[in-house]
Amino acid sequence: QVQVVESGGGLVQAGGSLRLSCVASGRTFTLYAMAWFRQAPGKEREFVGVFRWSTGSADIADSVKGRFAISGDNTKSKVILQMNDLKPEDTAVYYCAANSAMGRGYDAWGQGTQVTVSS
Repeated sequence: QVQVVESGGGLVQAGGSLRLSCVASGRTFTLYAMAWFRQAPGKEREFVGVFRWSTGSADIADSVKGRFAISGDNTKSKVILQMNDLKPEDTAVYYCAANSAMGRGYDAWGQGTQVTVSS
């Protein structure tokens, strides 16, 4: 059983930055990946990026590539989503999800943290 908790959301003006954190707890010894998704009102959930613990590799969605970056802290089972040059279209609830073991889907979701970018 894995649980994740997000933090770091808030209100920021366009061009600003925010740093979101996601911490996994519980049965983390087989933790495979942790990903960020976002969902804006009236829109479907969108993949933002993923960090894979086994390789230390990260993938970022094209829509935010160059502005967002993902990093991991293995000791703390924590993934950071660094968001720079924020745009109003980045406004959404950002969710962290954990793939608790290889072969599973994202089976642990956080409650989300609101990111609002004003123009």
